[in-house]
Amino acid sequence: MAARRISSLLSRSLSAYSASPSSASPLLFHGRVIHGRGEGRTIRGFGTNAAVEELVTPPVKISYTQHLINGQFVDSASGRTFPAYDPRTEKVIAHVAEADAEDVDRAVKAARKAFDEGPWPKMTAYERSLILLRFADLVDKHRDELAALETWNNGKPYEQAAKAELPSLARLFRYYAGWADKIHGMTMPADGHHHVQTLHEPIGVAGQIIPWNFPLIMFAWKVGPALACGNTIVLKTAEQTPLTALYAGKLFQEAGLPPGVLNIVSGYGPTAGAALASHMDVDKLAFTGSTETGKVVLQLAANSNLKPVTLELGGKSPFIVCEDANVDKAVELAHFALFFNQGQCCCAGSRTYVHERVYDEFVEKAKARALRRVVGDPFRKGVEQGPQIDSEQFKKVLRYIKSGVESDAKLECGGDRFGSRGYFVQPTVFSNVQDDMLIAQDEIFGPVQSILKFKDLKEVIQRSNTTRYGLAAGVFTQNIDTANTLSRGLRAGTVWVNCFDVFDAAIPFGGYKMSGIGREKGIYSLHNYLQVKAVVTPLKNPAWL
Repeated sequence: MAARRISSLLSRSLSAYSASPSSASPLLFHGRVIHGRGEGRTIRGFGTNAAVEELVTPPVKISYTQHLINGQFVDSASGRTFPAYDPRTEKVIAHVAEADAEDVDRAVKAARKAFDEGPWPKMTAYERSLILLRFADLVDKHRDELAALETWNNGKPYEQAAKAELPSLARLFRYYAGWADKIHGMTMPADGHHHVQTLHEPIGVAGQIIPWNFPLIMFAWKVGPALACGNTIVLKTAEQTPLTALYAGKLFQEAGLPPGVLNIVSGYGPTAGAALASHMDVDKLAFTGSTETGKVVLQLAANSNLKPVTLELGGKSPFIVCEDANVDKAVELAHFALFFNQGQCCCAGSRTYVHERVYDEFVEKAKARALRRVVGDPFRKGVEQGPQIDSEQFKKVLRYIKSGVESDAKLECGGDRFGSRGYFVQPTVFSNVQDDMLIAQDEIFGPVQSILKFKDLKEVIQRSNTTRYGLAAGVFTQNIDTANTLSRGLRAGTVWVNCFDVFDAAIPFGGYKMSGIGREKGIYSLHNYLQVKAVVTPLKNPAWL
């Protein structure tokens, strides 16, 4: 998924929600209901020129644009900067220090010293947990500023950022704080008179590269488990969205994190990212982004010091609507599965397989739902869809839409730019999509729903699995046997049944095949940041073995 990744967003299932086709549809974020209409005003659907209304001035100041190295905000060694944009307007909102190999090396040296000589790995696990908890409290305190920065730099709806992602950010760090003093090894019997124990030790300096689609959530998925295990970090932000990670770094300083434990650099993949992936003094690498870039990262790590790598990569997730489905509910959930976060989700339900018995009804209602989708300034209440992240992604989505039309998929609605400024794309729905079309094979990463028809379970399992990806899948059915058959037959790291995008701190996330290596979140994420050491000592005249 080209630099990105999903959140710990929806901790409540959407399966219980029944939407009236004529009403504005709510999304459930941690039990909160966000409606498709603003309070006291009506937000119009995408067929209007809502995107060019007077834009809201973001209620936040950009304060941190330098690298955070060894506890200090510093300029790049070269003095160079790069622009950060507001995707609503295509205008520059800040100039951010641009890292190259020299800056990455400074950050790695600071992290190495903090690990080898500093207090962090030598603190008690309980002391580390207290710092993580203080950071979570500061996230709650500064929720509005962080959410506003995220929306301004990324384009996602402010209500989504403030009411879903920021609570998830704090929750994730509290979860990892809880793990910090529960990481331990084992003792085990061995043949002969020996005492055998295992130690779970921090791996050292962790290099981390995060994407632009969920900057703060990905910050938590990477930083939380690494710190809980006692590691130090050099984190590279996505060049499109550097601002919130730097703000979070300042909050970690306030929480009492020692200098050098968390270092944050901003820059481009071929320079800063490559320098981090190939650095000989980085002990472990974690990357979230596109499958193509993941291959490069893995190669750089192997060609340097053979550092272990975890990868969370792209997806082309099937969303399967079975013949027994309540069509209205299925349409609403499938719409959410694809269009959430402007379609910029690695696990988006981007192949909507619908049983032939309900196909025609589903297509008509999916089209109607897309036409009601509220597109506009993401700072306005009730807006469901903001702009794509940047010009490159905007043009990529439009190219895929053109490809769908040229391959004879039926364009039901959308298909063009929305408004006259900013990177807004009309919510787009294709029917009559075939498996060999590019829009059914490639990860579009935009608001483009492709609807395909199927006849039976054996067929849809085979077609769903005929892909290089295996990140996630969705199943919508009232039959428990059907749900069990599909959830076991689909080769994907996550299968959501009658829900979608349910992310909890404890639920592991990752993919099969070319969707990645390893798992994020939950107990599984801790394994990425620990070494296991076996310690064997002789026993003389033991009372027992």
